[in-house]
Amino acid sequence: MKTFKLENEPKIESGFRTPNDYFENFSVKMMERLPASEPKVISIFQKRKTLFMMIAAILVLALMIPIIANWSQNKQELDSVALENYITYQSNVNQYDLINELETEDISKIKINVAIEDKAIEDVLAMNSNLENLLLE
Repeated sequence: MKTFKLENEPKIESGFRTPNDYFENFSVKMMERLPASEPKVISIFQKRKTLFMMIAAILVLALMIPIIANWSQNKQELDSVALENYITYQSNVNQYDLINELETEDISKIKINVAIEDKAIEDVLAMNSNLENLLLE
């Protein structure tokens, strides 16, 4: 095999050449081509920040709708007549169920002092033929 010597072989010249004094004046020419004022840079993160704020606001509003709906409803208290009529006409509710559900505080609020004379009690017992049923209850 023949030895290869790099210096002896003819070299292929590149087709690209730089003009004379190109790199000496390059920085001056480049500065002349740049615009005088720099353009305003808009960050990508700024757009994301507004997007996150909009999503957070929508989420807060969505969570507040049920709270506002419950708060704005007019809550009507049950009047005692309606409650009494309901309990009276329900056949599956008896006095023992009501007693079991009442607490001692509720019972103390219900107590009403009614002055009944002995004569009135005797009259009711004398007129009532179901005395045995009353005694058993």
